[in-house]
Amino acid sequence: MSFASVSFTVRVTCFNQYGPDFGYTEGMNTALLIIDIQNDYFPGGKYPLVNPLEAAKKAYELLQCFREHGGHHIHVQHIALEPDATFFVKGDSGSDIHDSVAHFVGEPIVYKHEPNSFLNTNLLELLKEWEVERVVICGMMTHMCVDATARAAADLGFQVIVAEDTCATRDLKYGETIIPADHVHKAFLAALKSYGKVMKSNEIIALLAAEMVK
Repeated sequence: MSFASVSFTVRVTCFNQYGPDFGYTEGMNTALLIIDIQNDYFPGGKYPLVNPLEAAKKAYELLQCFREHGGHHIHVQHIALEPDATFFVKGDSGSDIHDSVAHFVGEPIVYKHEPNSFLNTNLLELLKEWEVERVVICGMMTHMCVDATARAAADLGFQVIVAEDTCATRDLKYGETIIPADHVHKAFLAALKSYGKVMKSNEIIALLAAEMVK
């Protein structure tokens, strides 16, 4: 199956479920960060994760709600610069953003080369320009770029929400011990609760909508 043939038929009904637009003019100014949802993390890619399609589906639902209701959103794309890089190689289709959360022409995109999405990028500049106070983070991998970006965002003074069901990771090895992806995912999310909130995507949508009707 080619990456281009992967698609979702999810119908997002944020407006019907949660009420009026959450354009953030009255509530806390919030931006969505979609981190590294790229082809190499999916089946057939060079570094596949565990259940990336399920996470991408939830990320798509969240992204569509931000699009439909005027919320700030930024795609973050990792491009590996190391000469011995095995995935996300510059110019390779594996580094492209996955079709499930396709980047639309005109939408902001940040290119990064490190796990921390703020490091040597214009992400902070964009968020300051929009006067963003809070970031919602989704993407891959939970234990690496999601974790690094969430911690950096908190250190920079942003309120942080990690959308737990929009993130994915993979099995890790420590010595002779294999740590299952589910355990890696939950351990890192548990730690991130010290830096902000960890919530499901539908809970985040409901929270943002509720702030607009107070």
